[in-house]
Amino acid sequence: MPNQTMTTGQPPPGSTAALILADGGIFWGRGIGAVGSAVGEVCFNTAITGYQEILSDPSYAGQIITFTFPHIGNTGANAEDIETLHPAARGCVLRAAITQPSNFRATRHLDAWMRDHNLIGIAGVDTRRLTRRIREAGAPHGVIAHDPAGSFDVAAMRGQATRWPGLEGMDLAKTVTCDAPHEWTETGWTLGQGYGRLKAKRHKVVAVDFGAKRNILRCLAALGCAVTVVPATASAQDILRLEPDGVFLSNGPGDPAATGEYAIPAVQAIIQSGTPIFGICLGYQILALALGARTQKMHHGHHGANHPVQDLQTGKVEITSQNHGFVVLPDSLPEYVEMTHKSLFDGTMEGLRATDRPVFGVQHHPEASPGPQDSHYLFDRFMAMMDGHA
Repeated sequence: MPNQTMTTGQPPPGSTAALILADGGIFWGRGIGAVGSAVGEVCFNTAITGYQEILSDPSYAGQIITFTFPHIGNTGANAEDIETLHPAARGCVLRAAITQPSNFRATRHLDAWMRDHNLIGIAGVDTRRLTRRIREAGAPHGVIAHDPAGSFDVAAMRGQATRWPGLEGMDLAKTVTCDAPHEWTETGWTLGQGYGRLKAKRHKVVAVDFGAKRNILRCLAALGCAVTVVPATASAQDILRLEPDGVFLSNGPGDPAATGEYAIPAVQAIIQSGTPIFGICLGYQILALALGARTQKMHHGHHGANHPVQDLQTGKVEITSQNHGFVVLPDSLPEYVEMTHKSLFDGTMEGLRATDRPVFGVQHHPEASPGPQDSHYLFDRFMAMMDGHA
């Protein structure tokens, strides 16, 4: 059973981990993964599978992930189901202890994988109670700690959580972007064969890496895109010098407005060039800001693989994967930009397009497979846009 105390700084017997919230909440449990401590924003994710993809998604930089699904670890871990080599999440919170792997593709226990990637975790927490707390009061700041000796300075940890500035105004894209431009040719995964390679080039795409998930790049390559990945700080001149048929703006962490000194001006110049642009998640938010719209921090964000989104152009409803804590405000769109998608959970805007130029983006993740491929048509839409612009 979960071992949780909300009012005292004394850990119950056997506690080797703690989650200390800035608002005074204390959750005790058993440590998993790496030993140590980390501070971040505590969010919850409602997906029931894909935990390795979630933990390795660069968009979770600065966040501690609470999994609402109680059984995490049953498919183990492997070297293929990752979105980046160096996960940026601060840690994770589980209801039950990590389960033993029971999948033919598993090569490692999740606990060992977490240790190797310096991911700190706590198990034995009443995640339903924590999730309700987040839904009612918003995503809190917290410190997660794992100490096999069970020694915790609660006052110091709460002070650290209180002093942490939070994601609003924080530029994290620079911390997860690539170091230098490089080519991407890996395509989708096939059972028994692994990942494929780009064979026939159809279009040249420059992908601006704000924390790009690998599977997005694979989806582009699978459709015949020769992808050049460039750092988040690449200028419009750097990008356009490569003579792309289209520019892709990737997902990523942090406050989109905090990229205003480098990313937004670059995207504005690319828009003016007439080059087709497709943005996802943070890339979509940066695109919106470059077009003149505004963003704001959400109460607790969207994190999960069961979010229904409606395409307003076709009426189609797709089940989507989401991970974002900021939202584009529809009433801030200029007259030449229109809303294309909306969340059927809360009505927030999930997509936009410019009516006078080849530019569009979506908040959700079409490369993920919750539907399982409900949103893959968006990549086809990007390809058709580049076809028409050639």
